[in-house]
Amino acid sequence: QVQLVESGGGLVQPGGSLRLSCAASGFTVSTAAMSWYRQAPGKKRELVAAITRTAGTTNYADSVKGRFTISRDNAKNTVDLQMNSLKAEDTAVYYCKANRPSRDPYWGQGTQVTVSS
Repeated sequence: QVQLVESGGGLVQPGGSLRLSCAASGFTVSTAAMSWYRQAPGKKRELVAAITRTAGTTNYADSVKGRFTISRDNAKNTVDLQMNSLKAEDTAVYYCKANRPSRDPYWGQGTQVTVSS
């Protein structure tokens, strides 16, 4: 059974850092295109960062370039999002998504990130 479980969210001050982790089960993360999305209250869910399957090429939303880093740990079967220099506007629920070939996309349950002093 496919499952994605996000962790690592919490409350952090502006300028601080958090590391989110998405633990996958039921499939291997290197065989899927993995991504992190976020959704702030009253706003649409938006793509934050993505990593392609196999080659591991990454791309980022302009708003997080230079501050966030997505990475994949094949041994742990996780995809992490390192978030530095956090801003109030990064406050949102962060979701992990898996796109596997010929399968419907799968989402995790989300983890709350709050950036506030």
